[in-house]
Amino acid sequence: MPEENRVYNGIVREGKEMELTPLEPWIRAKIGTSATGADLRREIDRHQLAKLRKTVDYVRAHSPFYRELLGGVRGSEIRELADIAHLPFTTAGDIQENDLRFLCVSRDEISRVVTLNTSGTTADAKRIHFTEDDLELTTDLFHHGMKALVRPGQRVMILMPGDRHGTIGDLMVKALRRMDVRGIPHGIVLDSGRTIAGIVENEADCLIGIPVQVLGLVRHRDARAIPKGMIKSVLLSADYVPTAIVSEIQSAWGCAVFNHYGMTEMGLGAAVDCRALCGYHIREADLLFEIIDPHTGKPVPDGETGEVVFTTLTRRGMPLVRYRTGDLSRFVTAPCPCGTVLKRLEWVKGRLAGGIRLCGDSVLTVADLDEALFPLPGLLNFRVEISGNGTTDAMVVTVYCGDDPVPELCSLAAKSLEAIPAIRAAVDSRRFSIAPIRASSENWISTGSIKRKIIDSREER
Repeated sequence: MPEENRVYNGIVREGKEMELTPLEPWIRAKIGTSATGADLRREIDRHQLAKLRKTVDYVRAHSPFYRELLGGVRGSEIRELADIAHLPFTTAGDIQENDLRFLCVSRDEISRVVTLNTSGTTADAKRIHFTEDDLELTTDLFHHGMKALVRPGQRVMILMPGDRHGTIGDLMVKALRRMDVRGIPHGIVLDSGRTIAGIVENEADCLIGIPVQVLGLVRHRDARAIPKGMIKSVLLSADYVPTAIVSEIQSAWGCAVFNHYGMTEMGLGAAVDCRALCGYHIREADLLFEIIDPHTGKPVPDGETGEVVFTTLTRRGMPLVRYRTGDLSRFVTAPCPCGTVLKRLEWVKGRLAGGIRLCGDSVLTVADLDEALFPLPGLLNFRVEISGNGTTDAMVVTVYCGDDPVPELCSLAAKSLEAIPAIRAAVDSRRFSIAPIRASSENWISTGSIKRKIIDSREER
């Protein structure tokens, strides 16, 4: 490997001069400074501190929830950004309990309400509210963030929901129009063949989609209809992005694959790769990120992995203070090759609650399964369930292989699973087994609204 090349998340990046992330000049304009380098970093920190103080005072004055949670805390008492660690956290359960207590405006000012059934049941639903100004903040992020992927005159196929006002597809079309790029709303992929035909017909230069769905396009029998070189870039969002999927897309289409990190609670968009493709840059004018120890709640040193926590700095309708995401990541301390001073977040690979304890101290994660199974030829998705009675447990795995199954897929999957250290240790304990793997052509649609997870149906210990 050439000395100037580097590896990020298992993917080799060619060493060459990179364009500065478009988020940096955008953020400079938003906070009203022409500073660069270390001076810009100090200006961003000052901006975030001022906005944090205003946000604390704003939510105490207008949100019944935060009036109670923050008590007598005033923004003026926050002397430096590190003081945020003294404020209490907000959790998903708080929103589920009563989302209306978070509102800082009248319900008449709310333009969009997004309901998140995070566990697949309405009882666990979270409702996130946005004013028109809040939606504009997201459109503005999409406008500038997409400058790293596309150029004026190009066409972007948006494989995300876009049929209603304020959806990701709707906001993205508006954002792309501002840079003379045509956004083509498509919706989630329900029929890979039809989607491929649409990509070819519209001569799409860029795709925006859910990782597993884009993999389904790459591995579909009609994928050869897409000429290599037609698609110049892909943006993956709405679910965790396995390295194996990124590598497959790069290999098949010869394009750059960008990763976006965001949650509805963040305002749909939060951070995105630059052209160096080695970590997300954060929209720091609008969001303040922290990494905490998930067990103690204390901040961890930069570079250490922990739970992502964020505070909105510019939202009007439903601001959130120190919201615990449950996602695991870390700040990357090495300078980004693009030369920005913006903070960089490592690609999120899983959730705090995403690990399943097997026998003994073995813990299995979705990321473990992703990297073991997605490299297998012909595999499009999988389902994993752990069942048992407290004495012996079994893992039941179903692999989705579409209409063109690879004959040896099940045996390859079994070998890959057995090579995962957590599974191997559990099997060696003789209290855990892998059931015969089943292949299915059932079309599981991964919408990204509910993150992929391991199903744990074991009886209570």
